[in-house]
Amino acid sequence: MKEEQTAAAKNAVRRNDMAEHGLRKDSLREPLVLGNPTLHDITEKISSIAVGAPNKKFMLALTITGLMAAWGVVAIVYTIITGIGVWGLNNPMGWGWDITNFVFWVGIGHAGTLISAILFLFRQKWRTAINRAAEAMTIFAVICALLFPLLHTGRPWLAVYWLLPYPNQMQMWTNFRSPLEWDVFAVGTYFTVSLLFWFTGLVPDLAMLRNYAKNKLGRTLYGFFSLGWVGSSRHWHHYEMAYMILAGLSTPLVLSVHSIVSFDFAVSVLPGWHTTIFPPYFVAGAIFSGFAMVITLMVVAREVLDLHQFITLKHFDNMNKIILATGMMVGYAYAMEFFIAWYSGSSYELFVFKNRATGDYAWSYWIMILCNVISPQIFWSAKMRRSIPVMFIVSIFVNIGMWFERFTIISTSLHHDYLPASWGYYSPTWVEISIFIGTFGIFLSLFLLFTKFLPVIATAEVKAILPNAQPKHGHHGGSSTLNPGEAH
Repeated sequence: MKEEQTAAAKNAVRRNDMAEHGLRKDSLREPLVLGNPTLHDITEKISSIAVGAPNKKFMLALTITGLMAAWGVVAIVYTIITGIGVWGLNNPMGWGWDITNFVFWVGIGHAGTLISAILFLFRQKWRTAINRAAEAMTIFAVICALLFPLLHTGRPWLAVYWLLPYPNQMQMWTNFRSPLEWDVFAVGTYFTVSLLFWFTGLVPDLAMLRNYAKNKLGRTLYGFFSLGWVGSSRHWHHYEMAYMILAGLSTPLVLSVHSIVSFDFAVSVLPGWHTTIFPPYFVAGAIFSGFAMVITLMVVAREVLDLHQFITLKHFDNMNKIILATGMMVGYAYAMEFFIAWYSGSSYELFVFKNRATGDYAWSYWIMILCNVISPQIFWSAKMRRSIPVMFIVSIFVNIGMWFERFTIISTSLHHDYLPASWGYYSPTWVEISIFIGTFGIFLSLFLLFTKFLPVIATAEVKAILPNAQPKHGHHGGSSTLNPGEAH
């Protein structure tokens, strides 16, 4: 009896919330689009963002991120001209911030494919308002990630020559025994498929912007990239087939890409790296950090672009549940690493993990634990999962923690070598810090340009989940609209 009263009370609160947004009170499911807009309302809203003139806030933000990117480019050019000796790398710390940042940015790019491809195949309709921005975030994050291994080679112009597979005078095209080569294939394939998947989903919306563009250049560009889309049945048939195929191709890439990145560590013989838990551990961590970055960006975009009716608390609630689940997976992996180090009986392995928690880099390890394991636990509360300030702060904590996770893995296994005489301590130089800041500038500048000139919401997909887009036959001449909650 008590449970029935609680359920009834919850339904009453939900109906009242829906009534505030003009929704019918007999709708039991929480809607994914608030305000009961028409198809034309959505077209007008999203088109006005893309084809309208940029405001002062946008120009200010783009100026700041552009200056960050420019400073990073200066540091990159300085590194190429001078050599990677300007970094803080030493013996035995041959890897530093560059590989840390590479793994960090590849991880950020995981949520886009997961939200778009896997949730699409599972017919999760709540993805429709956030998938476009997540896909774009994936593309920009991978671009930032690719900078670091190229710079780490010291001669990026030769790295391209030796790494790309093409017929040449070498007996073998490339050295497939090198984990760096695996990264080229894995990340390159992931980037290509993700780019095609993103562009395919954009085509109907680009045609919409073509019709709303106010100048000739805009109409020409949108018209060219919309591939002659007119919305015919034939076009929709080919579009849905291509989108489904690309979703199917993208799905295994979510597992493969960060598994391959983890092999950079796991195939070595260094204590702390040579472990079979790395592939699933890295994949869970990538999804964890990727969703956190999506929340960080979407909270800001929701406020700045006034997208409250499309990006609702329901979307954030679902994403926060995923962050909570993957955060617990990552915490389990941290615990298992210590258990296996003890259970294996390897004194070297046990030494590395004791040093990780109590040694020179213990500060980075405990920051990692605080941000990745403890901070997401607040999402056990439904109220906290729907609090914008709380989720924004936690999402930033998670990304800080995931960066420290990668740094901890690299530093604690390298700085104490087998020979105590070669032990060392790594500290980044201003060049490494500048390059990292520059990648954030590149990432945010590209994302700002995306939100301004392309539809940040997948308009065609959002329209498809509206109640008035899904007729119920048999009433009023053969069709009537569903209740707002029935579409979801």
